[in-house]
Amino acid sequence: MSHKYCYLFSEGNANMRELLGGKGANLAEMTNIGLPVPQGFTISTEACTQYYEDGRKINDEIMAEIMKNVEIMEKINGKKFGDMKNPLLVSVRSGARASMPGMMDTILNLGLNDDVVAAMIKGNPDPKFERFVYDSYRRFIQMFSDVVMEVGKKYFEALIDKMKEEKGVKYDVELTAADLKKLAEQFKAEYKKQLGVDFPSDPKVQLNEAIRAVFRSWDNPRANVYRRDNDIPYSWGTAVNVMPMVFGNLNDNSGTGVAFTRDPATGEKKLMGEFLTNAQGEDVVAGVRTPMPISQMAEKFPEAYDQFIKVCDVLEKHYRDMQDMEFTVENGKLYMLQCRNGKRTAQAALKIACDLVDEGMRSEEEAVLMIDPRNLDTLLHPQFDAKALKASNPVGKGLGASPGAACGQIVFNAADAEAWKKAGKKVVLVRLETSPEDITGMKAAQGILTVRGGMTSHAAVVARGMGTCCVSGCGDIVMDEENKKFTLAGKDYHEGDYISIDGSTGNIYDGIIPTVDASIGGDFGRIMSWADKYRKLKVRTNADTPRDAKKARELGAEGIGLCRTEHMFFEADRIAAFREMICASTPEAREKALDKIMPYQQGDFEALYEAMEGNPVTIRFLDPPLHEFVPSEEEEIKLLAKNLGMSVEAVKAVIQGLHETNPMMGHRGCRLAVTYPEIAKMQTKAVIRAAIKVKAKHPDWNLVPEIMIPLTGEVKEFKFVKDVVVETADEEIAAAKSDLKYEVGTMIEIPRAALTADDIAKEAEFFCFGTNDLTQMTYGFSRDDAGKFLGAYYDAKIFENDPFAKLDQVGVGKLMKMAVSLGRTSRPTLHCGICGEHGGDPTSVEFCHEIGLDYVSCSPFRVPIARLAAAQAAIKEQGK
Repeated sequence: MSHKYCYLFSEGNANMRELLGGKGANLAEMTNIGLPVPQGFTISTEACTQYYEDGRKINDEIMAEIMKNVEIMEKINGKKFGDMKNPLLVSVRSGARASMPGMMDTILNLGLNDDVVAAMIKGNPDPKFERFVYDSYRRFIQMFSDVVMEVGKKYFEALIDKMKEEKGVKYDVELTAADLKKLAEQFKAEYKKQLGVDFPSDPKVQLNEAIRAVFRSWDNPRANVYRRDNDIPYSWGTAVNVMPMVFGNLNDNSGTGVAFTRDPATGEKKLMGEFLTNAQGEDVVAGVRTPMPISQMAEKFPEAYDQFIKVCDVLEKHYRDMQDMEFTVENGKLYMLQCRNGKRTAQAALKIACDLVDEGMRSEEEAVLMIDPRNLDTLLHPQFDAKALKASNPVGKGLGASPGAACGQIVFNAADAEAWKKAGKKVVLVRLETSPEDITGMKAAQGILTVRGGMTSHAAVVARGMGTCCVSGCGDIVMDEENKKFTLAGKDYHEGDYISIDGSTGNIYDGIIPTVDASIGGDFGRIMSWADKYRKLKVRTNADTPRDAKKARELGAEGIGLCRTEHMFFEADRIAAFREMICASTPEAREKALDKIMPYQQGDFEALYEAMEGNPVTIRFLDPPLHEFVPSEEEEIKLLAKNLGMSVEAVKAVIQGLHETNPMMGHRGCRLAVTYPEIAKMQTKAVIRAAIKVKAKHPDWNLVPEIMIPLTGEVKEFKFVKDVVVETADEEIAAAKSDLKYEVGTMIEIPRAALTADDIAKEAEFFCFGTNDLTQMTYGFSRDDAGKFLGAYYDAKIFENDPFAKLDQVGVGKLMKMAVSLGRTSRPTLHCGICGEHGGDPTSVEFCHEIGLDYVSCSPFRVPIARLAAAQAAIKEQGK
């Protein structure tokens, strides 16, 4: 039997997500539980993969199976493609296994042509019906042209605007059947003008082209960006759902809506959504008309509304999660077109998860698994200062579509948002309405403000998913995109002017309102306490200042996994002494200069130990090449020469001598300590003296400093530096008559260190993976320059992710796994962690759990993300 590529809705179920995509699996599941779903079929993700393997063609075998399923669908629905008496019209929608709102394409009303339109009108003399048919036809021509044939929407929108202007009307619904008939003719003429061929009239040709367009949209630029940001593999492909049309734009007894079983912004348990009479689905989502709240549907369609309330209850209980649903009422009858676990803000996700536990629908472990760790970021970012906010009056108000506070300079398009961000500016993107093409600009902006659209518009859904503040549907704004300005409350706002927006209230403010750090409570605390209960990995922080350390402790850090001591040398009161050390020509002169810095270093370490309250503190010794510390400006060089009593030429000679062709692989890390052991001595004294002093104040604290030697590649170089550290530390401890314990370990950043980890572990008491350098050295990429060519790698599908942001588990991961295994054969008590940027990336945290690391370390604000990701890794492992 040949491979099966198509499944009727009655043949699938919710567990077939990988094959049918999220939308197809849920349509099948709703069919199974007896909900009113128009009966169609799903073309599987495997067909999409085959389409790309066959050079972007739908092969004959798959096309034959599609047409066979079209025939079955015709029989089930009692209608036929292209039939003059009872024509079948369908929608063709994408549906990947992960929800990607607005990223791929949809075509509605497929199957219409001049003959079908004439036959439909002939069979129903009602003038309103004639209007409906022409409305559906012009929509189909526009959508097919835009989505399938890639003729820009703008040509058609210009024709609609011109028609409305001529007729003196504001809304599309005010155009008559004759107007829409004329528009359909104009649209077809525009199609021919743009493409040089007539609009296709054969419904089967239309269907073939539409399916190809959906498959093609899996590889469009906006889908690729979204996939990279949301860890969705390219190899998954998308399914295609072909289903009979039901018409919300049939008459005034019809309509369409989008609803959530709980509030997606706050998580409150109440039905929330929007509804438009005499409209099709894209009208609600695109925000072309501002819809009415779902509650008003009860007055308009009482029977359909009562049925819909029951459906909501059935779906939420069935899926045990908040549902996002699309539905249509045709002539008073309800049809369900989609359901999925709804996108929600981080705040709502926490509340919903806790409420579902309290309602007995979910266990604690399931609640922990429901939260996307990356979304916690939004809870941990600044809100407006309450005092400043109280003193400010809003100049306008829209819908609070995605919470948070944003303040920045106004830009009017995605390209400018990206460019201004690169220039270091904070921007607020202001649009009439956003479309999927705006995704890169939305990512670059602090916040998004739209003139049109509701809580379920593209801007709202995508902003919530990204955790970006968004205010939508501020109809009071008079937009002038061409001249890059808008008017609100009698004031003109130009590109570059500052505004502030509040994504929780929908308020818009003139100018800059200061922000304050977010405070987290109730539901966040509960979820985190459950996460801590189930996780095995410890979570530390990367912190160089007491302020960062304190913040991290507040957010649940269990120690410092990386303190970069070089950051401390750049402060004004110590950089002069360090430069003196660099310019010194004898060990004695270097020691004399370093003695000036030592009290500062000691004070820094004392403050970190105090902030960590006896939790582990790992201090990395000096890592960067020395050229980073010397001045480059002529005036600064002269000043340094004067302070050191040296000639300018002599200082310049020292600076020139530090120049390296490839400094990232040059004289840095433990190589500095081999050349200048006095640096390691000074840092050891500061670490140990600080620890002895703090331990004397807090005898109950288990204070064991961890001294980390960076960039080891050979056990003998590690032993050389370790001997310096141990000799100095033991002298200090003996002199103080202390019983302080300490450990000396190394960073694994060079592939050779991973390959010889069994030898290194004979000397090192702990390993910490510096995955930024390890990734750089394994790939042979300079992390500072890779951005220049990685874009081409994404486009060519060589890479799906930036390897510096998401750990390469295949190559770099193999080295890590090997290092842990080899290291523990030599030293079973060896503890291992990670302190690169990957320590806060959820998928990388899961990998760290799998290979048996003891802890991950990340920036303070990513600590909750790592705690949650670690718990999810442990819970998933239990469930296997």
